[in-house]
Amino acid sequence: MSHDTPVKGLCARSIRPAVRRAAGCAGAVALCLALALVPVARAKAESLRDALISAYQSNPGLDAERARLRATDEDVSRAQSGYRPTINGQASLTSEDLTSRPGSANDGHSRPTNWEISVRQPVFDGFRTPNAVSAAEAAVRAGQAQLGSRETSTLLEAATAYMDVVRDKAIVRLREANVGVLSRELHAANARRAVKEVTVTDVAQARARRARADSASDLAKANLKISRAGFLRVVGHEPDGLMEPSLSVHGLPSSLDEAHAIARQESPRLIAAIFEEQSAKHSVDQVWGELLPQIDLEANYSQAREISPAIDQRNTASITGRLRIPFYQGGEVHARVRKAKHTHVSRLQEVEQARADVEAGVTSAWSRLMAARAQMESDKVQVSAARMALKGVREEEKVGQRTLLDVLNAEQELLDAQVSLARTRRDLVVASYAVLASIGRLTAQAIALATDIYQPEAHLEEVRRAWAGVTITQAEHSEATAAGPKVEAAAPGRDKVAEPEKVVRKPVRPRFRSSFD
Repeated sequence: MSHDTPVKGLCARSIRPAVRRAAGCAGAVALCLALALVPVARAKAESLRDALISAYQSNPGLDAERARLRATDEDVSRAQSGYRPTINGQASLTSEDLTSRPGSANDGHSRPTNWEISVRQPVFDGFRTPNAVSAAEAAVRAGQAQLGSRETSTLLEAATAYMDVVRDKAIVRLREANVGVLSRELHAANARRAVKEVTVTDVAQARARRARADSASDLAKANLKISRAGFLRVVGHEPDGLMEPSLSVHGLPSSLDEAHAIARQESPRLIAAIFEEQSAKHSVDQVWGELLPQIDLEANYSQAREISPAIDQRNTASITGRLRIPFYQGGEVHARVRKAKHTHVSRLQEVEQARADVEAGVTSAWSRLMAARAQMESDKVQVSAARMALKGVREEEKVGQRTLLDVLNAEQELLDAQVSLARTRRDLVVASYAVLASIGRLTAQAIALATDIYQPEAHLEEVRRAWAGVTITQAEHSEATAAGPKVEAAAPGRDKVAEPEKVVRKPVRPRFRSSFD
């Protein structure tokens, strides 16, 4: 008995350093595993700007807004029809059997024909047409601003979806690496338990942490699937080889005051509200014009044949000037004038509400950006300190000054800091793009995306010149027929067929004053 004890103690002392070395190497092995899990740069890597271009070219919601704007453009052509003549024609053919008294020369069968063409030209309509055109033009400008707002929200959604995938992939790698670390910690704890260096409690703690890590890893993978689905919805294809974007976003204002100044001039929501107010104002004058006199000129030419046995053909030409003075229409027009005025007052208040919302949105976006920047610096310090602390705890655990639980806690603190850093990187980039969106500068033109910029003015000019015709362009028809659910996602980088009106646009940035000035 006295000879066995020294031998057992010697064996235990010889095993403990090996077990400690194995536990100490667990972190290094896990780090190598984590590096191995990092995907090698692919030939088809996709940058954030590539994703923004794909969303700009193929997002169905953005295409729908463009089509809606083209439909609004047609109201300008409708309003301009009040300046143009209307031409109508009619014809008739009658079969007649004439019977009078016996032997009359007028008895017999005849087929009188008649045709007529008339041209009506409005001369004065109480200024309804010019006000209708002005109202339609303002509505189109509001629609263009709404398209800009939809473009901004689409690009922000694309940037957010991109960063969600990047964040969740990083978290999955961290969680899987942590599972590997804790698996080796559990294996080392079992080995040390065999030589009674640690207790069953230590092994249970390691096993509990491993189970917790497995659950967290599964949750991270589920979140990644959700983020990938969101990317597919906004961008139009599966995320493949997404690159880590730069944390520095170009074009950000240097201060909150500068951001507010830009938003007052360029916010698409505010611009849309201002033009909607202008459209409502012209609509009041348009309805009011129905109470004013109207003057028309009408030219007619008609021809009648076989009118009677005595008249074989009669041609008639006339030019008529017509003055119509509305005295009373039962109060219907007056009611519509009052309704239009109430609508205008509503639009005035909506301008002020939009201005307040834009100011609040800019302040909120800027505050989130500042908070993300501060959080980034804090997380970097936390990761560095947690990594150093883990290294020290492992060294102290080797000499018996720390327990296995201390090591597990230090590893968890490092993991939490790394996960927080991955989330903060996402929040910083998204907050930067949110600031651009709040001031109206998150557009394909403003951030200089390498793609054709949709030009709404081209279609507007086309409908201004259109006096007739019911067809739309081939590209517009292709958009309509191609719409619908896709069986297969579009491949990354696939170019969309450019529409005729897609050219580089030089946006007009007008200055606006308050409607109450």
